[in-house]
Amino acid sequence: MWILALVITALVALPRHATDALTTPGPGTRESAPSTVARTFALPQPGRVFQFPADHGSHPEFKIEWWYLTGHLTSEGGRRHGFQATFFRRASEVSAAPHPSGTIAPAVASPATPPSPPNFANDEFFLAHMAWLDVDTKTFRHEERLNRRGWDAQADTNRLDVRNGNWSLQDLGPDAQGNPTLELRGGIQADLFWRMRLTPKKPLVVFGTNGVSRKAREPSAASHYLTFPRLSVTGELRRGSQTGRIEGEAWMDHELSSSQLGEGQVGWDWTSIQFFDGRELMAYRMRRDDGSTDPFSTVAWVGQDGRVSQWGPDRFTWRGEGQWKSPRSGGTYPATVLLTVPEPDGRPGPTWRIEPLCADQELSGGIGGVPYWEGACRVLDASGREVGRAFVEMTGYAGHLRRAL
Repeated sequence: MWILALVITALVALPRHATDALTTPGPGTRESAPSTVARTFALPQPGRVFQFPADHGSHPEFKIEWWYLTGHLTSEGGRRHGFQATFFRRASEVSAAPHPSGTIAPAVASPATPPSPPNFANDEFFLAHMAWLDVDTKTFRHEERLNRRGWDAQADTNRLDVRNGNWSLQDLGPDAQGNPTLELRGGIQADLFWRMRLTPKKPLVVFGTNGVSRKAREPSAASHYLTFPRLSVTGELRRGSQTGRIEGEAWMDHELSSSQLGEGQVGWDWTSIQFFDGRELMAYRMRRDDGSTDPFSTVAWVGQDGRVSQWGPDRFTWRGEGQWKSPRSGGTYPATVLLTVPEPDGRPGPTWRIEPLCADQELSGGIGGVPYWEGACRVLDASGREVGRAFVEMTGYAGHLRRAL
């Protein structure tokens, strides 16, 4: 989803040279401010008309951006796996790079900044994260990277082509139906590597109202939230000296933002579900420091026909059941999630039980960040029958995210 745990680590770990300023985007511009002025950033605007393939690529006018994939796979011999691959772009606050006009907050003067060298730039930082679960052995592994823009990390502004070292996500071009064909290359350390081809089985959807997904009362706490809710996956997995085939389904989010958490928010819970009947569901609950659910929380159905129906927190409930305590961070997370949602037509709906395929899928939080839980799950109905597969993210249980900012 709009997984920001690693981005938040960047906000903590990367140098801050000036005060942020947010902007509304100028018409079709990515223009430059002088190096003696603090950089300004765009805010998501209602009614934006997306242009593809360019809008699958990078948007330097926004402060933060991420491409996020999760999925459930089967390897040879019927072994079940979960995977996560996320690429982040985070802009520096002082840059000689162009950006839009139309500031709504004044830029702040700062010392002159020399131009960034093209092969080792300081105007953008790229973070990436990979995780892999072997369900049979309950083995969960993950790795993070942080690089400056340049020879080892880049993102194209005209198409989807982002990389961090030998990890990459690229649009290979349209298929016969005009949908993009994606290739993901990733791995963990030296003994685990995968290459996947991902093809959308449903059209792209845009969550939010009029193209803007709000996360808090503050207008700046919002994103453009683009999703391929179901992609078919084929590829190969190399473990040590052995290489075999993998296949399954994945979910992909691409979000553009310049801010996320609002005042009084401590963290969030999020899930994406792919039901066996061809529908998908996305829900996020923004948690406040008094334990309540923030009004800017959302649940959304994606129907078999690709239509989106969504509601606020008065129409769904997210409840934790049981506890799992991390032996590393000491964070205590719900062991199981009970999610009650309306039907796509608005009628009262069922309660889904979301169970982890492995209890320990906690991530360290990257470079100086707050640990969080994110992992592959099964979805059960009231009778205990498995009806879908999910990923769940739970943040703010092993540290207050707002304080980390």
